[in-house]
Amino acid sequence: MSFPLLTATAALPAVGAVATAAVPAARRTAAKWLALVVSLATLALAIIVLVRFDPGGARYQLTESHAWIKDFGVRYELGVDGIAVALIALTAVLIPFIVLAGWHDADPLETGSKRWRPTQGFFALILAVEAMVIISFEATDVFLFYIFFEAMLIPMYFLIGGFGDRAHAQGEEAASTQRSYAAVKFLLYNLVGGLIMLAAVIGLYVVAGNFSLAEIAHARANGSLHMATSTERWLFLGFFFAFAVKAPLWPLHTWLPNAMQEATAPVAVLITAVVDKVGTFAMLRFCLQLFPEASKWATPVILVLALISIVYGALLAVGQRDIKRLVAYASISHFGFIIMGIFAMTSQGQSGATLYMVNHGISTAALMLVAGFLISRRGSRLIADYGGVQKVAPVLAGTFLIGGLATLSLPGLAPFVSEFLVLVGTFTRYPAIGIIATFGIVLAALYTLVLYQRTMTGPVKPEVSAMPDLRARELVVVAPLIVLLIFLGVYPKPVTDIVNPAVKQTMSDVHKSDPKPSVEAAK
Repeated sequence: MSFPLLTATAALPAVGAVATAAVPAARRTAAKWLALVVSLATLALAIIVLVRFDPGGARYQLTESHAWIKDFGVRYELGVDGIAVALIALTAVLIPFIVLAGWHDADPLETGSKRWRPTQGFFALILAVEAMVIISFEATDVFLFYIFFEAMLIPMYFLIGGFGDRAHAQGEEAASTQRSYAAVKFLLYNLVGGLIMLAAVIGLYVVAGNFSLAEIAHARANGSLHMATSTERWLFLGFFFAFAVKAPLWPLHTWLPNAMQEATAPVAVLITAVVDKVGTFAMLRFCLQLFPEASKWATPVILVLALISIVYGALLAVGQRDIKRLVAYASISHFGFIIMGIFAMTSQGQSGATLYMVNHGISTAALMLVAGFLISRRGSRLIADYGGVQKVAPVLAGTFLIGGLATLSLPGLAPFVSEFLVLVGTFTRYPAIGIIATFGIVLAALYTLVLYQRTMTGPVKPEVSAMPDLRARELVVVAPLIVLLIFLGVYPKPVTDIVNPAVKQTMSDVHKSDPKPSVEAAK
């Protein structure tokens, strides 16, 4: 029996979470180091997965399959395609930076403080989320995927509600109330989506007789499994609704600004750069592959919703006074681009959407983590409380600027390539949607540059005059992310080479080909 590499990649952070939680309370520093070592070891396994994956090979590789609940056709089935490999690598890269960035976020404020929580629990929960996200990317059994798709909500609930942002102007009691509200809202929105998906999962079993993604897709392809048109559409809607909540897609997005505002900056990154990617990934893996005709049927409405997300999220980001809420609404706009690329049903659009998932994760992590370092120094999330920071903390201001420029998709930084591909892929099939979506780029430039101008330039406010620049630990967190943004902006080929074969197979699933150019070449 070959080594179960995929199981090991997901199991290591799970075991690490248990071990971290078991560290004695008096040894919180040891718990931090254990969590960091486990996250780095998981990264090493993810790199091995990346190296062993052959983009020109079978669709699903490094597969594992074992009987689990025989009576109901549930199997423990794992396998990765190029899209999953890229997102596993993204997750494994970001978690060590999240751990380092949150090094002091769970330390007690003072003896006897009501806000005190065990440091061990904070880092154990982060590792638990990592384990569940990774196995969600690996699962090729629909029921197995559903279990971890829902289970990751529990540690995220405690991370938001139990370890919230300390920068709250209304005092500890009000902060606790706001954190609880944000955590409950996050949980309820995603649970409702999950319950609707559960009904669809049961319906899929009734129709197909099993939960194996590969078997169901093969049966659909060879005609041995036929779904009535209405049945397929209802099942598609059940799956898509849950993924749209997680993504988040307008109008199911309202939990995200509250969650990111009240969470610590590293947990906010965990939400939008890691957990939310499961939603858009699942649209590609499950919606398009299991329900190709329903996916095409729903495409016009989904594209309109994605377009609203792009413009609406960007407009609300322009008007925000809170730094973290601004980043949250910017992310809603970016997820609109990702979903638009997926349902444009072109190879450029879907390649761009997959690349966007990776690049958005890196750029949002860079911007939000630097914003978190800024907020921890001043003790305020309000943009108006800053000014002239670049004069007292130039390195912090410079990294904040690069993260912001990546967010607005400046050429030469990673998100530009993915956003360009999404727009090109959409325009070739839906030109009106593509044209309107470009206004999101203009608005992104507005909210990013205004944010930088109001916080970093101008006269130095007295409250920031003694603000220290980035420390060594913070530089270790930010510098690699900046390097990745520049490298993938100049040379995205390593990622596109991995994801493009999977995108072609997805296009084949929905029986779509790229539209031919409508303008004849000049003679």
